[in-house]
Amino acid sequence: MTVRRLLALPLLGVLLTGCGIRATEVPTDFGAAPSRVPCSLAGPDESARSAHGVPVQVFLLCGASLVAVDRTVPVPEDTADARRRVIVAQGLLDQLAKQPSSAERSAGYTTYVPGGLGVAGPRPKDPEDTLRLSTAPARLTSYALAQLVCTLSDSAATEDDGSVILGGPAPDPLRRYECTDELRDHPGSTQPPSSEVAGG
Repeated sequence: MTVRRLLALPLLGVLLTGCGIRATEVPTDFGAAPSRVPCSLAGPDESARSAHGVPVQVFLLCGASLVAVDRTVPVPEDTADARRRVIVAQGLLDQLAKQPSSAERSAGYTTYVPGGLGVAGPRPKDPEDTLRLSTAPARLTSYALAQLVCTLSDSAATEDDGSVILGGPAPDPLRRYECTDELRDHPGSTQPPSSEVAGG
């Protein structure tokens, strides 16, 4: 029986070679497993939050898509709704313009929203949920505009219908922008769907 087994080994090797399978005595080394998944934070990044404020989410760029991260925006109590909307919007812009925390940068997050961007409420003939930026939306990069549209359209700064009315300083025309799955997945090559809105 032992002799038969020994004689069968060379034949087995020939068969394996014929099937395109190479026998080996040394385990194949595919390398170490990745130590970190890009765009994945180990836990809540408390360093990116302020001590007090309204919980919000902003969209940062990670890889080739937009990813929501948690932030807080300070809002004084008993603030009227119209003023509250502008305060929240300005807080969101400020959060977007800040460099991501060290933990977020390590995970691959970045932002394209420029610093110093301001926001104001509607002019007399504008719809009441209008947000006018200090820079016309058309002058922003595609990444920055996508970040702004997706962040603002899903916040207390708007009517919570998945869209936001944006314009630059008057008389810059107003447009209603929408944040879509396509925009979140491909912010560099996709323009946010938009439509004209009458304003003052």
